[in-house]
Amino acid sequence: MCYTCVRECPVKAIRITEGQAQVIAERCIACGNCVRVCSQNAKLLRSTAHEVHDLLASGGDVVACLAPSFPAEFIDMHHTQMIGMLRKLGFQRVVEVSFGADLVARQYWELLLSCGEQRYISTTCPAIVTFVEHYYPDLVPYLAPIVSPMIATARAVREIYGKDLKVVFIGPCIAKKTEAKAESVTGEIDAVITFSELRELFNAAGIDPAHVETSDFDPPRGSAGGLFPISRGVLQAANLREDLLTGEIVATQGRSHIVEAIKEFAEGDLGAKLLEVLCCEGCIMGAGLTNDLPMFNRRRRVRTYVNERMKTCDHERWQYDIQEMSRLDLSRSYRANDQRIPAPARGEVEEIMLRMGKRCAADELNCGACGYDTCREHAVAIHKRLAETEMCLPYTIDQLRVALREVESSHVQLAAAQEALVQSEKLASMGQLAAGIAHEVNNPLGVVLMYSHLLLDDCEPQSKMREDLVMIAEQADRCKKIVAGLLHFARQNKVVRIPNDLRELINRAMLTIPVPEGITVHIKHGLTDPLAEVDRDQIVQVLTNLVSNAVAAMDKGGTLTVATEGDEHYVRIIVRDTGVGIPPENIKKVFDPFFTTKQMGKGTGLGLAVTYGIVKMHCGDIRVQSQSNAAAGPTGTTFTVTLPRKE
Repeated sequence: MCYTCVRECPVKAIRITEGQAQVIAERCIACGNCVRVCSQNAKLLRSTAHEVHDLLASGGDVVACLAPSFPAEFIDMHHTQMIGMLRKLGFQRVVEVSFGADLVARQYWELLLSCGEQRYISTTCPAIVTFVEHYYPDLVPYLAPIVSPMIATARAVREIYGKDLKVVFIGPCIAKKTEAKAESVTGEIDAVITFSELRELFNAAGIDPAHVETSDFDPPRGSAGGLFPISRGVLQAANLREDLLTGEIVATQGRSHIVEAIKEFAEGDLGAKLLEVLCCEGCIMGAGLTNDLPMFNRRRRVRTYVNERMKTCDHERWQYDIQEMSRLDLSRSYRANDQRIPAPARGEVEEIMLRMGKRCAADELNCGACGYDTCREHAVAIHKRLAETEMCLPYTIDQLRVALREVESSHVQLAAAQEALVQSEKLASMGQLAAGIAHEVNNPLGVVLMYSHLLLDDCEPQSKMREDLVMIAEQADRCKKIVAGLLHFARQNKVVRIPNDLRELINRAMLTIPVPEGITVHIKHGLTDPLAEVDRDQIVQVLTNLVSNAVAAMDKGGTLTVATEGDEHYVRIIVRDTGVGIPPENIKKVFDPFFTTKQMGKGTGLGLAVTYGIVKMHCGDIRVQSQSNAAAGPTGTTFTVTLPRKE
């Protein structure tokens, strides 16, 4: 889920699939930015150290061509120790690529003198050459027809020492590996390794700088060409000047600048005869270096080395070698290899933008977290199957918020289901207990009730016993009601669901429920389709229990509202009162059997338990909301019964 490599790739040659980055070989220009910036070490350089090992083991004449950026890498030794280590490794000769850079600088100087109105892009950086061949194939004719310092050195070495020797280039650049295999220079370089691979060879051979015989470079030796690895070094070596007044030469480097510069060159807006461009911030920042020195420290080390070399340089010999090599052919050709992917239609991009929640310009944050500079570039990459929607950080955060809300909703539903399960288990246990008690008590209770009424009928009105007999009869009647409630609570009734008009059912039921004076009743029907498959008698009992409780809560009068509402799947019956309300600590107990807030003798505590059971047998749900604190606002309680329309 890290997109640093995408951000640093100037050509976006990295495909993201399921969060994993994959380098697309045919699109890659081998700049090495992805290797350099990857903190996970997920990008591995294909090693060619074994090829060099095999060349050295063959016993042939092998020449090491050392890139002029080596002072920025081997900071812990003198250059003569470095050369001694190379010789001990098995190289017969060690030459400076800075001499090839001097030859190339001379070619650029001559090219600009004779170019007239022709414009050129410098070709000293192989990654830039590949970039133009792949992504600006129309600019291939503008690539300067001059080899790189690596190829120039190889041709000079073979001119001096013979055609049969093997040439190994050692430097900081990954793109040199691809350059060595280019069609127009095939066979000129036998192997390319980076500084990191050279260190591996040293370690494998056990070569230490303190235990080697020091040595110097073999001829030909370089001069100002040693500045090539520093930005604009080629200009100084060629005695060319980036004159801001004339603008004939423009030099730039780095991922973002090269893309913009070549784009403007293609559009003809640059106004320069030579565009000197390096993919890295100079070769001293190549991916093949192993130390962590900052850029300007590396520049200083290269600059210091070149100054020292030029002070001790045999200028006459250098001039002679340059003159001798002037007959060398330092030209090369280039071939377009178009890797451009056709741009999608605007409508397709807009559709992808909408998928990522980018509905207007304000939604396009262009934060760059995905590795692309703008949201639209990211959308185009998604269309090209190079990127994924999930790479967009704001979109991913929004999706996480949605997921979090869904999890919270699921958690609430789970908690409700758990609560319902506990309640059901409680009711089941109480039902079994109630059934047993009711059956055992019912028979003796019938005897007590019958004989108390017989005695009351035979008792004289003025008898002192009459008052006691009345009390016995009333309490026996109350016990009868409790036992009847227990039996009804315990009875596992089957729900007989048939289509019923809920509006008509509620209107008729409300006519049979006594409501005291002082209580105003409002019946509000919000159902457009009143039909629902319910058990009529059981729903009437639910309504009776709820209305009775509401009336009991409004002993000083108030408003009773019975309402219906619903949708295509569910219907709801709402009973709302303006009574005293239920305290928060009692809300969870209201459906428990035998729990009641009424005065002694006023209620059995079974009404809401029975109501709960009926609703659950209908696969429905019952919720209660109540406000009992008069200081916080109007008091009252609302019961909402939700029932499915169909079985």
